[in-house]
Amino acid sequence: MLFDPSHAPPHLPRVFTRPGLPYFVTDTGEPWTPIGHNDAITWPDLAPLFRRRDLGAVERHLWWLKDHGVTCIRLMLEYCHGEHRYLEKPAGRFVPNMVQLWDDLFVLLERVGMRVLLTPYDTFFMWIRWKDHPYNQKNGGPCASRRAWITCPAMREAIKRRLAFASDRWGGSPALFAWDLWNEMHPAHGGNDPAAAMPFIDDVSAWLRAHEIARHGRANLQTVSVFGPELINHPALVEPIFRHPGLDIANTHLYEHGTIDDPKDTVAPALAVARLMQAAVAEAGRGRPVFDSEHGPIHAFKDRKRTLPVAFDDEYFRHIQWAHLASGGAGGGMRWPNRHPHVLTTGMRAAQRVLADFLPLIDWAQFRRVNLSGSIAGDDPGVAIVGCGDEAQALAWAVRTDAKGVDRTLVPRLDAPAMTVSIPGLAAGRYAVTAIDTRDGTVVCRAEAGTAGEPLRVAVGPVRSDMALAVRRQD
Repeated sequence: MLFDPSHAPPHLPRVFTRPGLPYFVTDTGEPWTPIGHNDAITWPDLAPLFRRRDLGAVERHLWWLKDHGVTCIRLMLEYCHGEHRYLEKPAGRFVPNMVQLWDDLFVLLERVGMRVLLTPYDTFFMWIRWKDHPYNQKNGGPCASRRAWITCPAMREAIKRRLAFASDRWGGSPALFAWDLWNEMHPAHGGNDPAAAMPFIDDVSAWLRAHEIARHGRANLQTVSVFGPELINHPALVEPIFRHPGLDIANTHLYEHGTIDDPKDTVAPALAVARLMQAAVAEAGRGRPVFDSEHGPIHAFKDRKRTLPVAFDDEYFRHIQWAHLASGGAGGGMRWPNRHPHVLTTGMRAAQRVLADFLPLIDWAQFRRVNLSGSIAGDDPGVAIVGCGDEAQALAWAVRTDAKGVDRTLVPRLDAPAMTVSIPGLAAGRYAVTAIDTRDGTVVCRAEAGTAGEPLRVAVGPVRSDMALAVRRQD
């Protein structure tokens, strides 16, 4: 039995971007932050949607997520690692059971007050299992080769047809946060030519925006994701992914080899995230939201068949989310579970709750940050600090690099010295400073500090493992 609809908020506001602001706001003017993860319609938590096996279980799960601070799930309209969840079969015929699944899910999302980042295709498994996919020309579909997905005119029309169907049916829902128009844009999808990305986005983005304005009177936000390492292999992808004028959000998947994708400790992956997000924020420019919509130990899980120990994985997850936020990303990033079973742990959910409770310390609707990593300094040599700020606010995350235990997680340094942090870029004035222990959200420092224009110096006490720091001008 479903929850009482009276539990739902009376109005789920829509999410927008504001010119020059690298974060999100609602139509009521409140800041909104994507805190969430990747899920799939075949994974344990959402699988009961199919054929309406247990809608109540799914709704209870969504309420549980909301209680843990989750605001957004990233999903693919089909997840085709098997034969029974195609949205279209044959191409152009939308499968009734799948349409019902999405109808039900949007009702539940609106009722609970949660949103979805929606991408139309599971390009990973579509590539691997192309011989079986309904879009393959051999199966009566529009496209002869997976290497022509974004260049084949018939494929382009099929993509628009799917987006039109989905937008007409669910695009008017305030539960739709944004369209991820293409999952992990790759040169291989366009004849191994990175230049194919730009005209594809030009066409599909403008077409969908016009279609939605005509149907709904407004267009939903748009982004295109990319497998992060491909930006190194194909630098030409930076322009369409991070700066395309038709897109609203810059969106990357952080899977750096040897650190993030196969972690040996819980600190190096987070510092890699900080470095990659620093570059992403710079590439996107000051006024565009940037976030990671996929990360996790993919090489360890998929290739090495290794599920990380829970305690290790919880800390790895927590460190990554704070490095992402403090580097200027919107939210904490969106983990791909890469676990057996394919769900996030309760420890990861607790970490998301701590992040959600921290967010009101910053006025995100006014925060026009630049990345400050490398400029923020602390006087404890055993601590690394990443952060971002503008003239009135700053955000930082400090983590010990000298306290790893035998399991390669952090062992709190009870003998850690008190630390003073210097934060550049803040205007003259008085500032409220709050520092929390990210493990449980405990406030470890509340202080006031002032600056006449030089870097603000704040005594925050000892960093025993890691802490997050919010600085806000009092006027």
